[in-house]
Amino acid sequence: MLFSSPCDTAPGAGPASTSGAAAGFAAAPASGSPSAPAAGPCGVPGRESGPAPVPGFTHGRARAIELLAGVRHGRIAMSMRALPFLAVARHLVVEGRVVLRMHRGLGFHESCDGSVVAYGADNLDAPAPDGETRWSVQFTGPAEIVHPSSDQRELFGPGPSEVNGERFDPVYLRLDPQLARMHTLSYSASP
Repeated sequence: MLFSSPCDTAPGAGPASTSGAAAGFAAAPASGSPSAPAAGPCGVPGRESGPAPVPGFTHGRARAIELLAGVRHGRIAMSMRALPFLAVARHLVVEGRVVLRMHRGLGFHESCDGSVVAYGADNLDAPAPDGETRWSVQFTGPAEIVHPSSDQRELFGPGPSEVNGERFDPVYLRLDPQLARMHTLSYSASP
């Protein structure tokens, strides 16, 4: 059975807007400014305990963020030259925001920077024994390039050695979720 539930789709229902430094990742400097990594810890909780409660998130939004923190990869949806496009990314949940790592060589980050994007992840590829729920979450909001410190970059773990035959060159984006949606698929023993 498929259930869909919006999670705080009203404007302003998400966390208060703060600077990238407050979220542990500094936003990219304006064109021509020197680049400096953010200082300080990310505050990323362990995967077993789930993320810390985020002020301004209701139970539904908090649950969607918690589910996202339990998986490593998802897909970002963006517009490139007025056409919809999907790309795979590695993510972390940091203080209610989604921080993405992508390959710079593909140029997708340039289309995302300063734009509204959607990011989704799920556990649909895992085996679903009877009584276990499958889920899918999607977050929509503005994205911007960020420059994590070396300690923060290590939280992502190792990246691929190559992408399309090219040496992996990571670039990072922060998504501030304004809208969230969660879908669940429940399996039972009876058809």
